[in-house]
Amino acid sequence: MCLGGAALASGADGLTVPVKLPPYDAARASCRAPTGFQKKLVFVQDNRREFMQGAGRGLEAAARARGLAYGVSFANNDPTLMIRQVEDIATDKTGAMVVAPIDPPSLAPALKKVIGAGVYVGAIVPPPATTVLNAPQYLTGKVLAEAAATYIRTRLNGKAKVVLLTHDSLQFLAPRFTAMRDTLRALPGVTIVADISPATVDKAGGYRTMKTILLAQPNIDVVLGADTVVLGALQALREAGKARADQFLGGIDGEQEAVAEIKKGDGPYKASISLASPIFGYAMGQQAADWLEGKTIPQAMDILPRALTSGNVADYERDMANPGPVYADPARRASYLTMYGNICFDTRQNYINFPWSSEAK
Repeated sequence: MCLGGAALASGADGLTVPVKLPPYDAARASCRAPTGFQKKLVFVQDNRREFMQGAGRGLEAAARARGLAYGVSFANNDPTLMIRQVEDIATDKTGAMVVAPIDPPSLAPALKKVIGAGVYVGAIVPPPATTVLNAPQYLTGKVLAEAAATYIRTRLNGKAKVVLLTHDSLQFLAPRFTAMRDTLRALPGVTIVADISPATVDKAGGYRTMKTILLAQPNIDVVLGADTVVLGALQALREAGKARADQFLGGIDGEQEAVAEIKKGDGPYKASISLASPIFGYAMGQQAADWLEGKTIPQAMDILPRALTSGNVADYERDMANPGPVYADPARRASYLTMYGNICFDTRQNYINFPWSSEAK
């Protein structure tokens, strides 16, 4: 949705009232290219979990393909450091950044400033951003929970003690855990013995949280959450001698370590819902380059969830290793990404500044 004329009165705050975005129109006319910026893309990365490392690999590959300099600023889960990093990027006149916000409200003023100046800002889930990357979060959680529910019914006789490792404090991800609760509630033999958000969204956070849970609940059948925290939980289970081949551990993000566990075929890790971070990273890198050339780009993108199985892991790994051909092929790209709205430098005041989701009613 490339609004013109009076619509620019949305001003420094961008589009704060939710709107339904139409499909992205690649044929929309280009506009002026921003001037005075370095042809450089920086990834402002929250931490080093594999999901974000995958996004970085995609970003770097796209930057290399389009002749952009590339850099990474690691915030190491420090929201104050992330604010300084964004401010430094603005001072440096870097033309494009992609950010994985740690504390979206505190970071928003700095992002709004650089967006207003004409910098491309891609955000992984929380706004504000020139382009917001999200997933249909309820569907993502539902796909994982339905895989777990099928396993409980067919392999665990309909009974299971379940741990949910959530991110409910981050409102943009909360729907995936609502979907898990809704799905598991339909199974009368299921007891959710822990429903908790780890202090940090990484392997260490999952490990510490599961160690605490095991003090009260030593026998766990199912663990669901993001791959990185579930992998930490698996480590805690193994150290305690409580990991079993008949458990169902399942995560979201398609992280390499999770995929390796699934490929073993005889361990607790049964499923990972891929959100293909190298693919969306490559797409955002291409869009950053397009922005700097004055082209129109999407205001928002969905990364589509897919359950990894033994039958599709090989194709998936091929695509993750080389996202360029995927992005170049409209049919293959559409199996991973859906794009919405239009924005360019001249209409940058129409950036998304509300919790965008394609699932919004």
